[in-house]
Amino acid sequence: MNFIKLTLLAMIIAFFSVKLSWAHPGFRFGRGGHHGGISFGLSPQFYQFSCPQANDIVMSVLEKAIAKDMRMAASLLRLHFHDCFVQGCDASILLDDSRTIVSEKNSGPNKNSVRGFKVIDEIKSRLEEACPQTVSCADILALAARGSTVLSGGPNWELPLGRRDSKTASLSGSNKNIPPPNATIETLITFFKRQGLDEVDLVALSGAHTIGVARCATFKQRLYNQKGNNEPDENLEKSFYFDLKTMCPKSGGDNFISPLDFGSPRMFDNTYFKLILRGKGLLNSDEVLLVGNVKETRKLVKKYAEDESLFFEQFSTSMIKMANLRPLTGFNGQVRKNCRRVN
Repeated sequence: MNFIKLTLLAMIIAFFSVKLSWAHPGFRFGRGGHHGGISFGLSPQFYQFSCPQANDIVMSVLEKAIAKDMRMAASLLRLHFHDCFVQGCDASILLDDSRTIVSEKNSGPNKNSVRGFKVIDEIKSRLEEACPQTVSCADILALAARGSTVLSGGPNWELPLGRRDSKTASLSGSNKNIPPPNATIETLITFFKRQGLDEVDLVALSGAHTIGVARCATFKQRLYNQKGNNEPDENLEKSFYFDLKTMCPKSGGDNFISPLDFGSPRMFDNTYFKLILRGKGLLNSDEVLLVGNVKETRKLVKKYAEDESLFFEQFSTSMIKMANLRPLTGFNGQVRKNCRRVN
């Protein structure tokens, strides 16, 4: 009798497992799960049945936004990066100040710097019309980062989905965990290792600076007082140095902007690495990949400068790895109706 009961129970579990897997491909029954033997993982097919048009909607909004503002692709990539480095890829960066939330938007690395929130709002609005309360804001950030890369001429990759949105933000985490633009190579490696990312990930993900711009405030130190002796950074190529001085004065002008990759600022390619080799990396955190006395990062800068396809391949791998930092899945978190506030 017990055998029959156990058999029936196994059949019922198998039936519901198949049904749930169809609805949410990231869902599965299994040992080691965190909810009574149920485990949840990310899957590229997560919205296959619940919102199959999700990526098409994301791409249609991105195409218009990037055509209107060439900086937007880089801004959305950066938004995903700044989200994942603070309590994981959970869309905490999108939360506005409220009675219970102290927004990450006000942190040192983010204030008057991160942008693209209205584009995320528009994507969310379109997705809510098509598939109400289905696609998370955390997944929108990951999809927008990939789409921005592709629309700028960069690689595509198979993106695991199924992240859920946080109910909290961390201003202190944002101030503490996002590497600064004037970081040394040792600091960069430490910040990345804290996230479970290695030196290969550091160099590949830094390649995102092949698009976008930086404010004068982030590289002014290199022009006027690199080592506290009122002298410029000796690693700056001379003509590049003089060009930067004309647009970034010693006093004032902190919000003036310069392309991170002036060779091909709209194109996602490997020019960024070629420029670093010529002493034309804009930020200190760019240049130290080559001159920071770490053999591995120096070797990778040279490799990626020579071989764009190798850079594209590793960038894709590292983006998948970064997008998998401590995601909320299963019954954790929520799918926000509005990315700026908790439900």
